[in-house]
Amino acid sequence: MSISYAQAILAINPNAEVHVIDDDYDQITWLNISAIDKATLDAKKIELQTAEDDEASNWEANKTSGNQKLLDLGLTQAEIKAVIGFSP
Repeated sequence: MSISYAQAILAINPNAEVHVIDDDYDQITWLNISAIDKATLDAKKIELQTAEDDEASNWEANKTSGNQKLLDLGLTQAEIKAVIGFSP
């Protein structure tokens, strides 16, 4: 998923009220705050996207690692799938 300008704005100012059309910076209507410059929002979008990507990557790595630990304890893959629904 791609981080939107609305998400970046709310990460900077959770109380912001804006109207964004087609995730286009030039089509943002700033309702209760002064405009945040595009460079700042683009940097925040990158920061949030990186954090989201890292979290997804860690989630996948943890699933694989946890599965292997259960296998190491002697469970079969069928048992693991029956208990937690995970199958590599």
